[in-house]
Amino acid sequence: MSKDLKIVFAGTPEIASSVLSTLLEQDFKIDLVLTKVDRPSGRGQKITMSKVKELAIRHNIQVVQPISFKSDTLVIDTIRKLKPDVLIVVAYGLIIPQELLSVPKYGCVNIHVSLLPKYRGAAPIQRAILEGDKTTGVTIMQMDSGLDTGDILLQEEIEICNTDNSGMLHDKLAMLGGKMIIQYLNNIDDIIRIPQNSSNVTYAHKIEKSEALLNWGFNAEVLDRNIRGYNPHPGCFTHLDGKLIKIWQAEVTNISSHKTEGTIIKSDKNGIAVTCGCGSVILIKELQDSGKLRQPVTQYIQGHADLVGKIFGV
Repeated sequence: MSKDLKIVFAGTPEIASSVLSTLLEQDFKIDLVLTKVDRPSGRGQKITMSKVKELAIRHNIQVVQPISFKSDTLVIDTIRKLKPDVLIVVAYGLIIPQELLSVPKYGCVNIHVSLLPKYRGAAPIQRAILEGDKTTGVTIMQMDSGLDTGDILLQEEIEICNTDNSGMLHDKLAMLGGKMIIQYLNNIDDIIRIPQNSSNVTYAHKIEKSEALLNWGFNAEVLDRNIRGYNPHPGCFTHLDGKLIKIWQAEVTNISSHKTEGTIIKSDKNGIAVTCGCGSVILIKELQDSGKLRQPVTQYIQGHADLVGKIFGV
């Protein structure tokens, strides 16, 4: 029965296209795709379609792009006439109105990349790394009118490695989400709904660019989590000689320093060692001057031979 389901898919960014690709590879028929309107992107601000729209067009799937459900009321009528069995939502970017939640036979289900009720909201992947969590996961959730408050349908946990950045963890969770939604669809009539435990709720608020400014007064472990958590977006940044520098990769060392926080104490092919809070030291492995490409430290130091003694953040 699962392959005969009428499915509407709603999603926009890369994680959504990854899940949609998995559904198509498993021969599920997608009757309609909802995605956000095309937006200006890149330095040239060229109008660009979403990854989901690109994939849908390649597979000859009808695409609808409402600006909002209030202004584009015909969208709900279109879905109602389709009589879908289920609407799958992955990082869509628009709130699904109450009117639409009850249209599909099995309702609307959301793939959320956290172990709900932990990290409801916009940035669960980044927040899990920033908080130093050892595990995260994917929740398949029955959508209701609240923000990530619906019943849990399926849930699976994975480890966060101490080398994972947000981009790496995103890819792992996208693969897991694709696998789990297939499991859900293949067992759709047998899934037991489990209400979320409201006493364990936390929120993953949207990432602001200002958060990615490195505070060298934090210890090296916290700074390492920040660098990984804000990679690839928005990218941790600091200043050196009055110029903006982005730090893309680093690692915690077991050495200590009594220098002023932010001081470069060593610079060689192994990395740029910087004093952090509590005398800890972090080793920068990849960085980027403003307006230039990202560089491994071996390349960067070739043009910056006088780094020792300089202070980041000044």
